[in-house]
Amino acid sequence: EVQLVESGGGLVERGGSLRLSCLASGFNFRNTDMSWVRQAPGKALEWISAIEKGGYSSYLATVKGRFTISRDNAKSTLYLQMNSLEPEDTAVYFCAMGPRGLGPRGQGTQVTVSS
Repeated sequence: EVQLVESGGGLVERGGSLRLSCLASGFNFRNTDMSWVRQAPGKALEWISAIEKGGYSSYLATVKGRFTISRDNAKSTLYLQMNSLEPEDTAVYFCAMGPRGLGPRGQGTQVTVSS
């Protein structure tokens, strides 16, 4: 059974940082492209970043330069380092399988950025 468990969310002030983690199990993490997606209140799910099994990463334009995606295959864990956070980044963040995050995803972790 695929399981994805996110952690690391919280309340932070504008300009602050958070590091999200996603512990994966039940599938071959090492050979799977992974993504982070988010959903802000009243808005659709939004893809924000992906990392291929080979390590190549890609980002939504509005987070590029502020967010960094990484993975530790030995720990089956996906990360998202978020710096210079803005109120517009407030959302529930999910890790998801696939290069566009369209596969199974976890329960999410709430990130709230105050102004």
